[in-house]
Amino acid sequence: MGTSNSVKTFTEEDLRHYRKLTVFTKNEILHVYEKFQSLGTKDEPLDKDSKISREVMYNLKELRVNPFRDRIVTVFSSRGDGSLTFEDFLDMMSVFSVKSPREVKAEYAFRIYDFDEDDYIGYEDIKELVNRQTGEETLTAMDLERLIDNIYDESDIDEDGTISYPEFENIVENCPELIHRFRFRL
Repeated sequence: MGTSNSVKTFTEEDLRHYRKLTVFTKNEILHVYEKFQSLGTKDEPLDKDSKISREVMYNLKELRVNPFRDRIVTVFSSRGDGSLTFEDFLDMMSVFSVKSPREVKAEYAFRIYDFDEDDYIGYEDIKELVNRQTGEETLTAMDLERLIDNIYDESDIDEDGTISYPEFENIVENCPELIHRFRFRL
């Protein structure tokens, strides 16, 4: 599974195309491809045309214990079925790269946190986000309500009971460490 085999898998045009669409160099793209292939098995090896199921994606070290792994896989699945192609996988790795621009990370963070996929982060989305962040240390109903109210007080500029993408961008601008967590090591 060395780099020389990976190079033969892609044409120079493929690699040029991937470099334009990601933050990666040619060698980093090949490294991501090897990481993609590592999710395959001896009986079911992966190539650039394979797709990986949601369950197999959960074996990826970076997703194994991530409380948002299901949302990450869903957001990056171009097929909408939770499976990822190599290009989906490459997109995901690019967005989570330390080299990815904050604006790109913010866009994907918003999509991941928008659990009901209605293009807003509403009460139930925030509740789900907080519950996933706190894990087993759940908040009391009153503390959760107070926290959500505080989030709205700070973030819901137009006071419509939801956080729109522009409002979310404002949160990221004022709290850049929120996006700092959106990274995988290559």
